Amino acid sequence: MTKALDFTSGYDSRRPPMMGHNAVATSQPLAAQAGMKMLQLGGNAVDAAIATAMALTVVEPTGNGIGSDAFAIVWDGKKLHGLNASGRSPASWHADLFTGKTAVPEIGWDAVTVPGAVSGWVALAERFGTLPLTTLAQPAIDYARNGFPVSPLIGHLWQRGYNKLKDQPGFSACFAPEGRAPRVGEIFRNPAQANSLELIAKTNGEAFYRGELAQKIAAFAKEHGAHLSAEDLANHRVDWVELLSRDFAGGSVQELPPNGQGIATLIALGILEQCGIEKYHPDSVQSLHLSIEAMKLALADLDRYVADEEHMEFAAKELLSDHYLKSRAALIDHDFASDFVYGSPTQSGTVYLSAADSSGMMISFIQSNFMGFGSGIVVPDTGISLQNRGCGFVLDPKHPNALAGSKRPFHTIIPGFAMDGNGQPLMSFGVMGGPMQAQGHMQMALRIMLHGQNPQAAIDAPRWRVVQGREVIVESTFDRNTIAALRERGHQIVVEDPLQDYNFGGAQVIYRMPEGHYVAATESRKDGQALVS
Repeated sequence: MTKALDFTSGYDSRRPPMMGHNAVATSQPLAAQAGMKMLQLGGNAVDAAIATAMALTVVEPTGNGIGSDAFAIVWDGKKLHGLNASGRSPASWHADLFTGKTAVPEIGWDAVTVPGAVSGWVALAERFGTLPLTTLAQPAIDYARNGFPVSPLIGHLWQRGYNKLKDQPGFSACFAPEGRAPRVGEIFRNPAQANSLELIAKTNGEAFYRGELAQKIAAFAKEHGAHLSAEDLANHRVDWVELLSRDFAGGSVQELPPNGQGIATLIALGILEQCGIEKYHPDSVQSLHLSIEAMKLALADLDRYVADEEHMEFAAKELLSDHYLKSRAALIDHDFASDFVYGSPTQSGTVYLSAADSSGMMISFIQSNFMGFGSGIVVPDTGISLQNRGCGFVLDPKHPNALAGSKRPFHTIIPGFAMDGNGQPLMSFGVMGGPMQAQGHMQMALRIMLHGQNPQAAIDAPRWRVVQGREVIVESTFDRNTIAALRERGHQIVVEDPLQDYNFGGAQVIYRMPEGHYVAATESRKDGQALVS
């Protein structure tokens, strides 16, 4: 049995957890309102998620866009479904294109892979939706055409993106039409994006992959000597996938299989169970020490083995066997930090949203351009910003994640889901922020599932992030005595302000109570909002 939630504990926050029979939680209030509107129109949780996702491409362009990738986990009321809507590299890509470089570029056309988010919206709508895509797109279209006020955090990130990407093809014309980033509180309009969303909705995505928008994307790529082609777009497909699962704290945690990093969460949780993590308070030095060490082991395996699942050296589930996790846990010194390398399991940056409805349907959904605005490439007269997921490849030809044509790169964005011990949904959850995501999932599972903290308390609790070696970044709200104790154990602690450095990601959780209603919570550090009805 999972623990009953404790609503008496909490951390510094201005927000209580929200409760209701329907819920939408995401990183931007206007997008959350778009999702809630679909529920009020009689739509279900998936309808709400699609409307929210489309709106996020407009009101939070600093984290995602029409040219993003997407992933989802859906509870349809009877079973779980996993969706991988990430795109592949252009078919003509090969390692020799980057001869002389140590890594794939982070910006420009050489970072662009086929965008998959649009196909994810369509696939979800076709399989689970009840409202027309034209209805789901309308709030996003309205925000783009009529404008929306730029919120404080997004305004700050917009300026950062402008400073970095203003000279990339199409960027400034779309996102800085006045020759500067929009100011906080200023109304920003993107009529070209409104037209593209309208076309996508009317054609059920066909315009984006085989029609008018596809031709514009391919023509702009050709104009700049890039490899992305109309054929690459037309050949794109989504995959419905079987989830990876790990029993934990009387329930189970569900993650999508590679090419994403969700398996690292499951590896770390499995290691921690071997270490007796349940004996320690989540804010204790011992719990933090063991959690950091377990995540370091998980990330070592992630870095070495995880790639497009079709190109991995062995089945991903091999990394989750009890025997292997026990052997990895044995490497942890319970009193001092260690440096770890990957094991041998065989013998030879982003926006997140969650929605749930009164029928019991729940969805965990994430989409991202990767690094802020992504590649910086924006297709003229479309409002389509293209992701930079190509930089997820490595240039070592012997690595499973080596760059190649028509291949999915390693991905950071992951939706999370958890089930209770009776096979019923417990929560959909996600933590944004590049390499923070698997680490954040683990921290959410520990606090909510193992220790019974309510979702808002778990989100507000100070987070940490392993960087490399023994370096760990912690939020400035961490207890000073705890920081000193971790340093005594050999951890190289770097303290950062979560409101300034953005290294800890936003988070959203929708938790299903035994009676069937929901508790929704979202990041108090960011602009996010949870709505219930």
